[in-house]
Amino acid sequence: MPIPNAQALEFLLTRRSRPAKTLTTPVPDSDILMQLLTAAARTPDHGKLEPWRFIVIDRAAMKPLADLAQARGEALGLDAEQINKGRGQFDQGHLAVAVIEVQKSSEKIPALEQTYSAGAVCLALLNAALAAGWGANWLSGWVSHDRVFMEQGFKLESHERIAGIIHIGTETSIPPDRPRPDLEMITTWL
Repeated sequence: MPIPNAQALEFLLTRRSRPAKTLTTPVPDSDILMQLLTAAARTPDHGKLEPWRFIVIDRAAMKPLADLAQARGEALGLDAEQINKGRGQFDQGHLAVAVIEVQKSSEKIPALEQTYSAGAVCLALLNAALAAGWGANWLSGWVSHDRVFMEQGFKLESHERIAGIIHIGTETSIPPDRPRPDLEMITTWL
């Protein structure tokens, strides 16, 4: 019979993201952030391709990204609400990590499996930050899917894209839990 890690299981059963707009300073210093990135990098990675990398966004980098989101939203003809939502995470952010999916050529590892691994890195980073006592939130939105934003804001190459932007900071409030899936409705036993 396996020996359970009761604390880890309880954390996973009760984990809850903290809305990015409720996060403030202080934020993790570089040593703590490297520990969180180390935990995230332990994500399953079929073929050891490392089909992801990290871009740390500090407070000074937020304003240019917010301004770029504004300009891109206007160029795309988005409405004011969409533009404000796109730039808002950077206007309000203090520290974030963009997880960048890096597609690598492989005869054995399909591109989709590399995408799954990049998504798993996002969740691993989010959970590592929460487990370390920080507030954290995984955001994406239209800016994460706009090619021009990716290339101008993050200097991404054509084989790269944003998998997620993980905001990390000190939580100012604990949100109420939200309804969770009905496992009976989404589980099939064979």
